[in-house]
Amino acid sequence: MKIAFIYPGQGAQYTGMGKEIYENYAEAREVFEEANDALRYDITRLCFEGPDEELMKTENTQPAILTVSIALTKVLSKRGLKADVTAGLSLGEYSSLVYSGVLSFKDAVKLVKKRGEYMQNAVPIGIGGMAAIIGLDNEVVENICYNIREFGVVEPANYNCPGQLSIAGEIKALEKAVELAKEKGAKKAVMLPVSAPFHCSMLKDAGIKLEEDLKQVPIFDMLVPVITNVTADYLKIDEVKKTLVKQVSSPVLWEQSVRKMIDDQVEVFIEIGPGKTLTGFMKRIDKTKKAINFEDMSSLDKLLSTLEVN
Repeated sequence: MKIAFIYPGQGAQYTGMGKEIYENYAEAREVFEEANDALRYDITRLCFEGPDEELMKTENTQPAILTVSIALTKVLSKRGLKADVTAGLSLGEYSSLVYSGVLSFKDAVKLVKKRGEYMQNAVPIGIGGMAAIIGLDNEVVENICYNIREFGVVEPANYNCPGQLSIAGEIKALEKAVELAKEKGAKKAVMLPVSAPFHCSMLKDAGIKLEEDLKQVPIFDMLVPVITNVTADYLKIDEVKKTLVKQVSSPVLWEQSVRKMIDDQVEVFIEIGPGKTLTGFMKRIDKTKKAINFEDMSSLDKLLSTLEVN
């Protein structure tokens, strides 16, 4: 039985995430302490107590989710649970790279804080954003984006699951795309409450800045294969840094990444981190596969009993 560890991205965060696991497992506490030391501030307290508006800032959200995801992973590893392959949605790819041994956790948590700052600051607030289009084929949404280029930048950003595609770009163009999507019969077409146009060409500058930081970071051998969002294929070790730069302004090929793992006989997908967004996507991508999330004590019990792990 092949297992994939999959990791959520930004948007999954909530105040209190990781607290139960921290209180119950020493190996989880060690990860939070390492994050506090690396970042030189109390990210543990921010995860557990908020305030929400601080946790929601991209530069805080990214290291917070990574820290929770890796703390949870250590608990599973201690129980002897291993993955045959790993992937993460956008920011979640950094959790996969830590799990696979390519990046040290200390380097990754500092990197994603910078990544968050660069992504937030790449476009002035109020200029760009994102919208979710639900209930249309990808091709229809891609054509909408292509046909309204004169209104400004608008591009596919997140291929989440069948009939669910997020787009990103300039506000005026997004509003036009939402209007057209409704005309084409979308079940839902709404602007998203995000402050930046993630995963589109408007964020290229953020990738260039991240490239400078990545030059200082050592890359280690890959112990578990990683599927990258950028190509929906296996990541080659000599392309890790280049791909992470590209990832900032490239669409997230999540549905395609999951299908690649299914093609390679993965039967169980364990979502490790706050929330159960990816588990929800799995039901839409292929409901015959087992998808289980792990974020707290009750979901851990359910996971271990489902997999019959002592």
